[in-house]
Amino acid sequence: MEIVTKIAPIILALIMLGLGLGLKLEDFSRVFKSPKDFIVGFISQLIILPIVAYLLIIILRTPPEIAIGVMIIAAAPGGVTSNVMTKFADGDVALSISLTAVISLLSIITVPLIIFTSADLLGITEVSKNISMSGIAIKMFLVVTVPVILGMIIRKFAENFISSKVEIFNKLNIILFAIFFVAAFYSERDSFLTFIKQAGLIALILNISMMVIAYYIAKAFASGVKQMRCIALECGLQNGTLALFVSTQIFGTDILYALPTGAYALIMYITGFIFIFFLRRSN
Repeated sequence: MEIVTKIAPIILALIMLGLGLGLKLEDFSRVFKSPKDFIVGFISQLIILPIVAYLLIIILRTPPEIAIGVMIIAAAPGGVTSNVMTKFADGDVALSISLTAVISLLSIITVPLIIFTSADLLGITEVSKNISMSGIAIKMFLVVTVPVILGMIIRKFAENFISSKVEIFNKLNIILFAIFFVAAFYSERDSFLTFIKQAGLIALILNISMMVIAYYIAKAFASGVKQMRCIALECGLQNGTLALFVSTQIFGTDILYALPTGAYALIMYITGFIFIFFLRRSN
């Protein structure tokens, strides 16, 4: 787990820089021009997802260490992966980008708030002992917000070059994400089965149930099929690198707290592609 602790901030910062390179101010102004779909996705991911995670923890009587790990992955925003998968699913990519951008920037506040609140509700005291809410927010600001803003500034001054390379940056982000998790799993390869045994069930249930719930919430309130697909995938595909970074910042090399993040990261790709397969067949 030591290798993960060392490379997590670097990989996450590079991924968020890539996210920033793919953003324009229009991605934020679009929120105000067409607010309904954004609000549906925003509430689904930022409020309903953590509530569903918390209810599953209670129902399944999840051990405290695994429970707080589940809340960490539930608090994480979507990543570039959700944007790419939304494109594969023929969903609303512009909406996906807007949700990822806004929720990622807000994550320096929302992630610590959700984690510390859920820790209090679950009676987990180790969180407050290890790091303060402001401490984790500052660290997240440095590796999440600063790289995104830097990427947007670079794009502003090199628009023609960067805009023609957005697809490449998205692919590089996915490759960085893959490298990070391969390194993480290799460093803990002897504990691989533990990932699945201890955290796989709740990660699988959370992932599938949230995509289904978000899909039907969007069906009831969003403006169309493309938006339904986008919101479902945005709520199912979390930024696993950010979640693992937060876990290592709070609990150091204690892998138990990171088990749900690792399990979820494996599962979400499988369920995501299966979900897309059925969506495309439904056409």
